[in-house]
Amino acid sequence: MDPEAYLNFLRSKAVIAQERGYAGSLQFTADLKPHARDIARWMIRGGNRACFASFGLHKTSIELQVIESILEKFPGSGLVVCPLGVKHEFVNEARERGFNFEPVYVRTNEEHDALLAEGHRYFLTNYERVRDGALDPNRFQVVSLDEAAVLRSFGSKTYQTFLTLFDKVPFKFVATATPSPNRFKELIHYAGFLGIMETGQALTRFFKRDSTQAGNLKVHPHKEKEFLLWLGTWATFLTKPSDIGYSDEGYDLPPVKIVTHRLPVDHSTAGFDSWGQGKLIRDASVSVSSAARERRESLTARVEKVKEIIREGGPGRKWIIWHELEDERRALQEAIPEISCIWGSQDIEVREHTVEEFQQGHIELFGSKPSLSGYGSNFQKWCYSNIFFGLNYKFADFIQAIHRTLRFGQTHEVEAHLIYTESEDRIYEALMDKWEQDRQLRGKMEKLIIENGLNNAKAGAEMYRSIGVTRQEVKGERFTVVNNDCVMEMPKLADNSVHLIVTSWPFSDHYEYTESYNDLGHNDGDTGFFEQMEFLTPEIMRALKPGRLYCVHAKDRIVYGSVSGDGMYTVNPFSDKCVAHLRKHGFRYCGRITVVTDVVRENNQTYRLGWTENSKDGTKMGVGSPEYVLLFRKLPSDLSSAFADERVVKSKEVYTRARWQFDAHSLWRSNGDRFLTPEEVMDMPMDQLRKLWHNYSRRKVYDFKEHVSIAEEMEKRGILPASYMALDPPNPHSPWVWDDVARMKTLNTDQGRKGWEQHVCPLQIDIVERLIERYSNPGDLVLDPFAGLGTVPYVAVQMGRRGYGIELNEQYWRDSISYCRSAEQKVLSPTLFDMTEWEKPSEEQSA
Repeated sequence: MDPEAYLNFLRSKAVIAQERGYAGSLQFTADLKPHARDIARWMIRGGNRACFASFGLHKTSIELQVIESILEKFPGSGLVVCPLGVKHEFVNEARERGFNFEPVYVRTNEEHDALLAEGHRYFLTNYERVRDGALDPNRFQVVSLDEAAVLRSFGSKTYQTFLTLFDKVPFKFVATATPSPNRFKELIHYAGFLGIMETGQALTRFFKRDSTQAGNLKVHPHKEKEFLLWLGTWATFLTKPSDIGYSDEGYDLPPVKIVTHRLPVDHSTAGFDSWGQGKLIRDASVSVSSAARERRESLTARVEKVKEIIREGGPGRKWIIWHELEDERRALQEAIPEISCIWGSQDIEVREHTVEEFQQGHIELFGSKPSLSGYGSNFQKWCYSNIFFGLNYKFADFIQAIHRTLRFGQTHEVEAHLIYTESEDRIYEALMDKWEQDRQLRGKMEKLIIENGLNNAKAGAEMYRSIGVTRQEVKGERFTVVNNDCVMEMPKLADNSVHLIVTSWPFSDHYEYTESYNDLGHNDGDTGFFEQMEFLTPEIMRALKPGRLYCVHAKDRIVYGSVSGDGMYTVNPFSDKCVAHLRKHGFRYCGRITVVTDVVRENNQTYRLGWTENSKDGTKMGVGSPEYVLLFRKLPSDLSSAFADERVVKSKEVYTRARWQFDAHSLWRSNGDRFLTPEEVMDMPMDQLRKLWHNYSRRKVYDFKEHVSIAEEMEKRGILPASYMALDPPNPHSPWVWDDVARMKTLNTDQGRKGWEQHVCPLQIDIVERLIERYSNPGDLVLDPFAGLGTVPYVAVQMGRRGYGIELNEQYWRDSISYCRSAEQKVLSPTLFDMTEWEKPSEEQSA
């Protein structure tokens, strides 16, 4: 194994967005702000970047500069796709910042061709024109999506398909102030649109399924920093100019004052649930229909509250009244005749004229939906007062609407009056929670951009820190367990020194057990996984004795529709790829053992096989996915008899014909027993943990040092209670001593058992026992290069063999030490019956 080649491979795992743009000298317009120059230069060099700069940091001028610079170096035309009512912002910005062009609005392909023939190269259009097919974006050399977050209002399916319409555009950019960082699918869809990383690849690399909410994503805790670093290589989350070294003078946002108006409701009208039970309170957060009903029934009261707020604000004050429903707009117009509203079916020219009139201070009361005017418009010159006629869960629309007035250049404290009923309390609380989450994530991104700047190489160097592991080894009389990358450790084993290998491979990129790039699960799909296995497999072949077996536990991978893009699940035949890989390296494939699984349990874990869905359309349903043990043999030195160089010989009295018939069958059953992962132990309710400890203690000789070491390990992990003894010494000798009374009640039974999600297919103890019994002799060395918690070396020691385990995850390795020591103590310690045998007098002594 070439260590330098392996190190280069590990470094290649760092997900740094490639630079595909222009890196030469550039001439920028003189009025471009210094921080905007740096961002524009970074985006042009990258060729496919996202500008998620905060409100008022000149995203419009950055977009114009990027398009102008690209078109100076490459032929063709450029396009900005923007929300309705925003086009005049680009025209005004081009004039005010001294650009040598003004973008022209274009509606259709024919208009574009005609204008291009007249010499125009810079164009604007609305999202609807592209969505409806009137204008093909692939006609352009460079495209920028302005306020791309508005795409959410089109619906998730339209959102996803929209981003695929730009596949042939050479240079693509995204600009929005609110990329909704907590909605991770939105971010990875932007990455897919820009060509940074395929959406399915990003899903499997960084995220795990949220078992509490279908379709929701959670970042793996150990992947969060890498995910944020990766974002920073293709998206800038600038919060203020000082983030990249410039003065914040003139960029201080005014304070924002949230004023809540909580209206009472009549709870006697709460109605009944589906079981006919009367409800105590009205709760608008229960369902969409409940929320709609609440808005309808409180319409009159909310209109009166709007009139009251405006009246108390005094004459001459400008207001924006944000609403969602057409019924709300009509009610406002009827109660407040002087209000100027816009709506979706209104003529576009009329809409844009009304917006411009409000921007110029000619209108005092302006009514609109966040989806219409909440993105891109600048209302801060004349207005600082907002009224939200009702609330919903759409945080991005809410925060965008506030920032139409909460912008740099605003001279007043911005007010946001939130009108809602007491039955909508949960909606209000959820909205505030999302706001806090948004602040937290932006704070993390702000820290990263301050540390790394607009420097992808620096971010990459930060990612490289996860490469490598400090080797640790613990040996007993019958076992050796090593904390190391198995690729680096295997060359240390002597040639032809291992009698049997039993292991469970990481299932490609299904799960990453550590944050280290050395982890084989940390790869981009099967291609990367087997590329890393190319370094390991020759060492496995070298160390295994001729004629002996390599037993690989594997399972086919389920590919979900959200990952494949097919809208339906398919199966990745991973086990077959394992066979092909090892055959390529000279192993002889000897067949597979099928370990059946529980289909109901599998469905509960994967949401793939469901009776309800089967009733709707049986063609969507496949079958449960069994586990396999793949059997491979290294050729013996002498092929004339095909016997191993060191045979595995079975005594017919010990290894019976009946036992052999079961083992020779290709279908094995398992009782499912396995070691608990540290994650599962940490999430386990304390009463269950105590019960496990007592049962374990009763089955083995008491070891004070081991007892203390387990408690110390719990203390290190933060799960050792301070108010009572979790692992009190059990007394199994007297029925009069009760040692199973839990002196506490816990409320942590609702904790998520994330361990079940981490390894859906662990290697079971009884399967390992059968493999070791069949394919090895007492005293043989049994190896597991992916030892995990040490199941294989533990069982090997218990069965009179020698165990050798290699594990990258340090915590798993530490747990394997305890297991292996326990097994060794049990094997080597004399029992009461042994002592009885020693004390028997010999025949001579008896005589």
